[in-house]
Amino acid sequence: MATSALVEQLAARLQQRGWMLATAESCTGGLIAGACTDLSGSSMWFERGFVTYTNEAKSEMLGVPADLIVRHGAVSEEVARAMAQGALAHSRAQVAVAVTGVAGPTGGTIAKPVGLVWFGFALPGRALCERMHFPGDRAAVRAATVAHALGGLQRHMGTSA
Repeated sequence: MATSALVEQLAARLQQRGWMLATAESCTGGLIAGACTDLSGSSMWFERGFVTYTNEAKSEMLGVPADLIVRHGAVSEEVARAMAQGALAHSRAQVAVAVTGVAGPTGGTIAKPVGLVWFGFALPGRALCERMHFPGDRAAVRAATVAHALGGLQRHMGTSA
């Protein structure tokens, strides 16, 4: 499904509930927020986006504990969850998505290969994480991350009160 269609569906679902969205992005560098704000009228449901590319930005802007990043690494379930929860805590949104990963072509390791992305989804009363590994070059990994974030928000909102 095209990104624009995913955004339109997400926008409708958020507006039905009267909820606002915040994004916390590392490996996508603002592409999720950009996709959301490409839709006219997005100020009705998109509250803000955080681009936290460095570990310091994750801590300063989202309140991710530095020791959590040291213990688990920036690309981890723990950090993705903390980023999503931090986006909610530092915004007026009710829903947040966070992404942290290795888009490549450099930076991958055996434990954390290029294409590995952790997603954090924060919704009222709960936070969920997903791990994905996307094939392709940097652009393909980032595009797949945007699509999965938008689709994942809809999936998780479908099971939320």
